[in-house]
Amino acid sequence: MRLVFAGTPDAALPSLRAVLDSPRHEVAAVVTRPDAQSGRGRKVHPSPVAQLAEESGIEVLKPTKAGDPEFLDRIRAINPDCCPVVAYGALLPQAALDIPPHGWINLHFSLLPAWRGAAPVQHAVLHGDEITGASTFRIVKELDAGPVFGVVTEEIRSEDTSGDLLARLAESGAGLLLATLDGVEDGVLEARPQPSDGVSFAPKIGVEDARVDWAAPAMRVDRLVRACTPAPGAWTEFRGQRIKLGPVRLAPEADKLAPGEIAASKNGVLAGTGSHPVEIGEVQPQGKRLMTAGEWARGVRITAQDRLD
Repeated sequence: MRLVFAGTPDAALPSLRAVLDSPRHEVAAVVTRPDAQSGRGRKVHPSPVAQLAEESGIEVLKPTKAGDPEFLDRIRAINPDCCPVVAYGALLPQAALDIPPHGWINLHFSLLPAWRGAAPVQHAVLHGDEITGASTFRIVKELDAGPVFGVVTEEIRSEDTSGDLLARLAESGAGLLLATLDGVEDGVLEARPQPSDGVSFAPKIGVEDARVDWAAPAMRVDRLVRACTPAPGAWTEFRGQRIKLGPVRLAPEADKLAPGEIAASKNGVLAGTGSHPVEIGEVQPQGKRLMTAGEWARGVRITAQDRLD
């Protein structure tokens, strides 16, 4: 099939590579979000998908809005049979959805209808799901509500961060997307409506949502930090300054500490929660490098009065 691929971040790269390598499909163009600031210098860079497409000699479209008339005219001129989508990051208007005869087929990183929305992997980790996966579905006007072509499942491990889990789903999901495109081309794959029960939503997790509440149980603290790693990054305050936290380890065997109380020793740095303590792994103070919690504790010289807030 003749394809226009839509995607933006690193998580879309395995899928783009899969369709580029497929002898059955031709990627005529790629649609991605406009260049944006990234990195420590906040310089403007093309998206990962744009970079791979440019390296492969493929036309790259970067509409400010997917409803821009010039963009829609270009898609019509390319005349794709189907448009696979992986983490594109913008809503597609009906005028765009109507162009390819086989529609826009999205790879979504959850088992729909669970976790519709922008942050399905983060919410699966945050809520303690044991199993998640990826789904391919035909995009309709309602958010992530289109009929589903197929799914793959993935176990969520106790130490998984959102970054770890998304990396695995991006790889297994690429195979699912390619199999879906093959099945659609062959006319042997039929999308089935999502069930009406079991619907849940996964809105974007912002910086304020990522603040650790030390009065919460240790398991909640652990899930929040893992869900927010690598982005937006879990954080707390120490002596009035914000610090980012890497994944923690549950420490039910440790002596109880008050919520936010810190106990540093040569064996590690513990923080109190609403239940039992957690061991802090890595810390990044504002304007400084990522370091082990032990390095940080030695540098700030923790006192008995210090707390994480």
